[in-house]
Amino acid sequence: MKRILAASILLLAAITAGAQRFADFMSEIGSVLVAPGQYAPLPRAGEAFWRDSVPQTVRQSYIKYGERYAGQPWTALPATVFAEFKTNGNRVNYEQLCFEKRRQLAALAMAEVAEGKGRFIGDVVNGLQSLCEETWWGIPAHYGKKVPVSGDQTVDLFSAETAGLVAWTAYILGPQLDKFTPLLCQRVKGEIQRRILTPALKTNYWWKTAGMNWNPWICSNWLACVLLCESDRQRQVEAVSQILKALDAFTDSYKADGGCDEGPGYWDRAAASLYECMAMLDAATNGRINLRGNAKIKAMAQYCYKTYIGNGYVLSFADSHDNRYMQQLNIVYPFARYMGDQTMRQFAAYIGADKDFLHQAATLYDKSGNFPTLGRELFFLSTIGDFLREQPREPLLSNVWLPDLQIWTARTPITHHPSPITLFAAMKGGTNGESHNHNDVGQVVVYADGEPLLIDPGVGEYTSKTFSGERYSIWTMQSGYHNLPQINGCDQKDGKQYGARVVGVKSNQLTLDIAGAYPEQAAVSSWKRTVKLAARQVTVTEQYVLKAWQAPTRLMFMTTVEPVIAHQGTIALGNHALNYNPDQLSATVEDISPKLDPLLRGMWGQKMYRIVLTVMSHDTKGKIQYSIR
Repeated sequence: MKRILAASILLLAAITAGAQRFADFMSEIGSVLVAPGQYAPLPRAGEAFWRDSVPQTVRQSYIKYGERYAGQPWTALPATVFAEFKTNGNRVNYEQLCFEKRRQLAALAMAEVAEGKGRFIGDVVNGLQSLCEETWWGIPAHYGKKVPVSGDQTVDLFSAETAGLVAWTAYILGPQLDKFTPLLCQRVKGEIQRRILTPALKTNYWWKTAGMNWNPWICSNWLACVLLCESDRQRQVEAVSQILKALDAFTDSYKADGGCDEGPGYWDRAAASLYECMAMLDAATNGRINLRGNAKIKAMAQYCYKTYIGNGYVLSFADSHDNRYMQQLNIVYPFARYMGDQTMRQFAAYIGADKDFLHQAATLYDKSGNFPTLGRELFFLSTIGDFLREQPREPLLSNVWLPDLQIWTARTPITHHPSPITLFAAMKGGTNGESHNHNDVGQVVVYADGEPLLIDPGVGEYTSKTFSGERYSIWTMQSGYHNLPQINGCDQKDGKQYGARVVGVKSNQLTLDIAGAYPEQAAVSSWKRTVKLAARQVTVTEQYVLKAWQAPTRLMFMTTVEPVIAHQGTIALGNHALNYNPDQLSATVEDISPKLDPLLRGMWGQKMYRIVLTVMSHDTKGKIQYSIR
């Protein structure tokens, strides 16, 4: 679907799409885009809206959150800590300091909006000044030098995200900051021009044509800075033209099913950041850019609940840093409202009810990203009247099939049994050349009663290895630590050429041939894996043809429930069990808990185990069946 954003301008301006080249769009954008300095999509702090429309309990939550930081010093970001990424590969130490400092500013800004008495302005002034004094706003993993230098203002995710935070702070608190001194907002706009607006406009960054989160994530912050801080009309129009072109490249990369191959954890910075851009452009063009009816973007929005498991859990395929509610309330609801998606609106209301938004608003705000996203929170609160009238409902879809991404899910509620249970199963095909890829073609996930049985571990803390040639030396990236076969002693191989073939799909069953995900050394001609969800069990059938038997084939299963080999043929998993044929398979259990880093322990707890079922036969053809009851 080529140039859906650019074409929308032409169509809505009553010009035939394709009648002129993209370079000519600038004149059309100029005819519909708000003038510099005139973009005012939200009421500013001190206006009646914040007092009259936002419930007192919500405002009080933000105020208490801000009070934690009131009067606190502003952290310096040491060059020696920045340099650790180059010296020992650690990126977490600097990020924690950097993100906490931005969290402090976001908390104080929101507290002042909520209270409106000027009590937090002094702290905000000091925070903005401190951020303006930083050499560079990004993180060391995205920088070419050991320490930042003022002459290299590379635009990365977090230099853009910081610029967005600073720009929204200066906008929403502008009158109060100007009362202290107009020089501060002038400084802020000058720093944003130097650090973001000029380099983003003049540099042909790789992310401008990328089909992954960097593109819309940066564009959403770049666009906010353009609309709020750019004073030159020509530069404003040229920047918006480039942003539209970049977003076209992003949406073109998506298939019709709207699936995010980076994993559900990146949805809120992929499709959701695309929405942010659409919402700002809608407001900045008086509705002339409007993509509410676009089928692909609708599918991209739906991905957030199509990968929802239940009980707050979400699928953790690929580089997921969490396994619960990665879909943030302050972006799910506005996106749902924009697209007119009732299921998504009710999902947002369910999250709000489940997390007690009315009394714990700041808790959700604090967890809305690496640091709180002020712009998103402000836009969300501007719709709070509608939000509070929504009917909460968990999106427990009976089955999902995303044919392009090859993700299948099924759910079976049991209502006729004395002890009713709900089983959820998911399976992933695709390739091992996806963005934020793990070697996980054919991965199976099983949850029972809303709790995990067979899991996808996700990803641990990022290090210098994560996005390097050593990526697949990390255990979480390897197929051997997914619920997959190790064929003839071989794990899967990374690369787009290693993938699955769909054999057959039904609402309660998926069959993939995953032989293509393995290297030639695995000597496998065919490996058809069928996952079927029935009344009270998930059944997996492995039907295979080998070119030769070279080494024992092992079936791996990851779980956080301590497996107990009750007897040959049954492995107890709490109240459930993995049943297999002991004439075909022998079982062992490995405690891999020592491999867990703090991030993985935060996701899954202190314990993780790998069950290994070894195929005893040396035959080159076979059929193995086992079940999770």
